Amino acid sequence: MSEVSLARRNFLKTGAAAAAAIMASAAASAGIPAASVKKFDEEYDVVVVGSGFAGMACALKASRAGLKVLMIEKMSVVGGNSAICGGNVACPVNPVQKAQNIQDSKELFIKDCLKDGLGINYTNLLGVIADRCNDTIKFVEECGAEFVPNKMLFEAGHSVPRSYEIKAGSGSGYINPMYATMKKEGKVTVRTRCKFDDFVMDGDDVVGIVCREGYRFNAKLQSDDLENKTGKTKYIRAKLGVMLAAGGFSRDIWFRQVQDPRVVPTTDSTNQPGATAGVLVKALGIGATPVQLCWLQFLPYCNPREKGFGVSVNFTNHACMDYGIVVDRKTGKRFMDEHAGRKIKADALFAVIGNDENYPIAVADDAIVKAINPSFVKLPLEMGTVKKFNTLEELADFYKIPKEAFLEQVKKFNSYVKAGEDPEFHRNLKFSNGLDVSKAPFYGIEVSPKIHHTMGGVMINEQAQVISTKTHQPIKGLYAGGEITGGVHGASRLGTVAVIDALTFGMVAGEQFAKMAKA
Repeated sequence: MSEVSLARRNFLKTGAAAAAAIMASAAASAGIPAASVKKFDEEYDVVVVGSGFAGMACALKASRAGLKVLMIEKMSVVGGNSAICGGNVACPVNPVQKAQNIQDSKELFIKDCLKDGLGINYTNLLGVIADRCNDTIKFVEECGAEFVPNKMLFEAGHSVPRSYEIKAGSGSGYINPMYATMKKEGKVTVRTRCKFDDFVMDGDDVVGIVCREGYRFNAKLQSDDLENKTGKTKYIRAKLGVMLAAGGFSRDIWFRQVQDPRVVPTTDSTNQPGATAGVLVKALGIGATPVQLCWLQFLPYCNPREKGFGVSVNFTNHACMDYGIVVDRKTGKRFMDEHAGRKIKADALFAVIGNDENYPIAVADDAIVKAINPSFVKLPLEMGTVKKFNTLEELADFYKIPKEAFLEQVKKFNSYVKAGEDPEFHRNLKFSNGLDVSKAPFYGIEVSPKIHHTMGGVMINEQAQVISTKTHQPIKGLYAGGEITGGVHGASRLGTVAVIDALTFGMVAGEQFAKMAKA
C-alpha cells in the first residue's frame, strides 16, 4: 500500500471521532437565542468577522457612513490569506485596457470564468464583479493601494490582459494601506486574537455574535475549532448585522478531506494556518445554504521544497508559465498549455508527478526575468528554490533532464513564439511580446501544486446577503464576502479573480449597511 493510501486510510480511522463531534456540533447549532443572553457586553452597528480583503472593505465602507463597526480577527495579525496572496487583481473593461486598445467586455470576462469553472459559476455574482470592479479599484487606490502604472497582466485562463499588477508584489499592497487608513480614520474597532464562536439569534435573524477575546490559535491541535478553549467569552450585539469574511478552509484537515477524500492530512496548502472551517460550520448550522463545497483548487505554481505559499509562486507564474515553459524532467518535453487555467495545469502536473515525486521543471531566461517584476526572482534566488545557469545544457544536467530532447523542445517552443502559434498545446502566444527561452542566463525551478482555494461556501445574492436553506430568502442580519462564499468561481477560479471578488463583495456589504442606516 502506498504512503498516500495508508495516510488516507489511517486518517479516516483516527478521524472518525472528530468527524462525529463536528457534525454533531453543526447539526445542533442554531445559534444562541437572544433571550438567553442576559446582557450584551458590547454593542455595535456592524460586526465584521475576518480582516482580509472582504472584511476591511466592508468595515471601511460602513464606518465611513457613520456606523460603529467592530472587526475581529482570530489570529495575532490582520490580513489572513489576503496579506500573503499574489495580489494582482482582475478588472474587465478598465481605463488602462481602453488606453492600450485591449478589447474586453463583461461577457468575455464571464465566459472566461465559466470555462475555468466548468460552467457551474453563478453568473449573477460574476456580473456584480464586472459591473463594480472599477469602483473597487478606485476605492482601494483612494486607500493607498498602488499599481504598476499603465500595465495589464495577461493572466492564465484569461482571454486578454485585464489584471492590474500590485506594486508590493503581494496582497499586503492592499491590506497595509487599508489598515493604515482604518487606523487613521479611527472609526473601526479592531481586535486580534478574538475568535468567533457562534451567532446570537432572534428567531431566524442574526442579532449578534459570541466571541472569545485573548484567544490563541494552536496549530498543534487536530482541530483548533473544537479543542481550543482559550480566551474570555463575550456577547456582542450587532444592531444592523454581521459580515462574514473569515476566508476558506484549506488548512482544516478534517473538513477539506470530507469534501475531497483524495486530499490526505499531509497535503500542503498555500494558506495561513488559521484557514479553518469553524465560521462556515456555524453559518451552515443556522441555515445558510451550502454551495459547491467539494471543489478545492490547487495552485500550480508552488515549489515542493517550500512550506506553505513560499516565495517562488510569482516567479513560476509570471516568468515560467506566462512566458517560459514547463517540462517533464523524465522526457525533457512540455506536457501542457502553460497558460491554461489552474485546474487544467494542476491536473497535468499531478499526472506527471505521479507517485515517485517526478517534479516538473519550469524554465525562464534572462530576457523574461528582466521583463517581470524584479522582486519575483530576487528572493527565490536567495532562498535557493530558483537556480541560475549559464547554459541550457547546465540546467538539463542539474535537473537530470534528457539533454537532447530538452534542447529540441526549447528550440521548437522558440519557433512557436516567433510564429505566434503553438501547434502542440494551443497556448495563446498573442501577448508573449516576442519573449522566448533563448537568452542566457537561464533559470529553473521545481513545480508541484498545493491546496490554494476552497471554491465553495455559503450562498449569497447580489447584495452580499446570505441565503437561507429554510426560506430561500436572505437571512436577516447576515452578509458574507470572499472565500467563505460559494458560486462565484464554480469548480476552479481564474487567477486574480479572488482579489476582486473579495474586495467587491466586501464593499457591497458595507454599502448595504450604510443604506440600512439611512432607512
